[in-house]
Amino acid sequence: QVQLVESGGGLVQAGSSLRLSCVASGRAFGMYGMAWFRQAPGKEREFVAGTTWNTRRTEYADSVKGRVTISRDNVENTVWLQMSSLKPEDTAVYYCAADSRAYSAHVLTHAREYDYWGQGTQVTVSS
Repeated sequence: QVQLVESGGGLVQAGSSLRLSCVASGRAFGMYGMAWFRQAPGKEREFVAGTTWNTRRTEYADSVKGRVTISRDNVENTVWLQMSSLKPEDTAVYYCAADSRAYSAHVLTHAREYDYWGQGTQVTVSS
């Protein structure tokens, strides 16, 4: 079992940067792949970025590639999403998620494949 708590969201202007954090409880964090998803009103939850347990693989959605970086620290049980050059279309609730397949070499990109979710943090980008 792992519990996830996101923070770092807020209201920012277009072109700004934000760093989201997700702190996990439980000893299993270091074994799990982690990802960030987002969901805008009226839209499905979509993959933003993901990393394997050892960060050897990372994946990014085309819509954010070059503007966001996912990172993690398995000692601090934390995963971050650094976002820059934010656009109004980045407005959404951002969720972190854990893939409980221990030591997987692959990054999953579908929400249904993740087992644990945080409560989300709102990011609003004004134009």
